[in-house]
Amino acid sequence: MKLEFDLSTYLEKIKKSNSYFHTFINRDSLAAGVLVLAPGEEDTQVPHSSDEVYYVIEGNGFLKIKNKDYKVSKDKLFFVAKDVKHYFHGNSKELKVLYFFGGPDT
Repeated sequence: MKLEFDLSTYLEKIKKSNSYFHTFINRDSLAAGVLVLAPGEEDTQVPHSSDEVYYVIEGNGFLKIKNKDYKVSKDKLFFVAKDVKHYFHGNSKELKVLYFFGGPDT
């Protein structure tokens, strides 16, 4: 099992793909990945079956959780409970976010 991860590798994979995210750890007890949204790009995610934590690496915008917008900025961390509707929006700069699931990314 891999124990060391270089985010620049996964950020480059996203640039070369049609996806705006990449999960690089996906185990029964934990998943982790990174997402990148260009300014104005739509976040199409749907509620997940595990709790999730987001850590903002850089960028701006908002994270809508249920019906409330939370301002996104560098070094902010957000918790989203399982099965709760949420998505990023309104970013005018490239948004880079680490995500962690309390279970597999399904």
